[in-house]
Amino acid sequence: MAEEQETFLSHLVELRDRLIRILIAVGIVFVPLAFYARELYSLLAAPLLATLPAGGQMIATDVVGVFLVPMKVALTVAFLVVLPYVLYQIWAFVAPGLYAHEKKLAVPLLVASVILFFIGMAFAYFAFFPMVFGFMSKFAPEGVAWMTDIEKYFSFVLTMFLAFGVTFEVPVIVIVLVKIGVVDVVKLREWRPYVIVGAFVIGAVFTPPDVISQFMMAVPLWLLYELGIVLASVIVRPAEESAGKSDYQPPSEEEMNRELDRAEEQSSESKT
Repeated sequence: MAEEQETFLSHLVELRDRLIRILIAVGIVFVPLAFYARELYSLLAAPLLATLPAGGQMIATDVVGVFLVPMKVALTVAFLVVLPYVLYQIWAFVAPGLYAHEKKLAVPLLVASVILFFIGMAFAYFAFFPMVFGFMSKFAPEGVAWMTDIEKYFSFVLTMFLAFGVTFEVPVIVIVLVKIGVVDVVKLREWRPYVIVGAFVIGAVFTPPDVISQFMMAVPLWLLYELGIVLASVIVRPAEESAGKSDYQPPSEEEMNRELDRAEEQSSESKT
């Protein structure tokens, strides 16, 4: 019992140390980025500013918002910069408890997760935002000044970044579920109609209430689900795909003939 408590405490100490390292890394990157907080926010706001009507601008309804919001942007960028280091610290903490074959799969999946998350954010910034903001600007009634608070814009953008980042993680999630035996590829193919409906429901919940936004999240989610099925079929062995099926394989004709010959030899020996 004492040894278990010591082991638990040692894990807590290690976890604390790794969290401190992560915070220090974020702080080191944040300090220089803080001097460029205004430029970073301008870059973040570029998709909206490009679609605003002539003379349109963003507003700040909070007294300290003009300072805090750009700092939040700088802090978010700092965290994204050190995200590979964060994942490395998480990996170093859980790796000792994994088997060798699990480690071989975990490393490429972690790398793929980071890449796919950034691809999802890039899709939101370069494709989703311009199309949605352009649609909103054209839909605004005449005489209405379409402007938004910088705090609300930051919250909206951050939510969309997270939503699309997680959406693009679907292939990794599918591969992990198949690899650990939770579900097989055959069952995933059977779930396709429900996944398509669920993708549009998710798009309707997490995106603005317009058809374009819903399609721009639902269609990539569905296509990435299909990609996950294809990759899982290639990566996972056929035996692992057929989880739950019987492991018994009937003997081949050659094996049956070999057994019959052996039985005849034993019978003749016993007669002699």
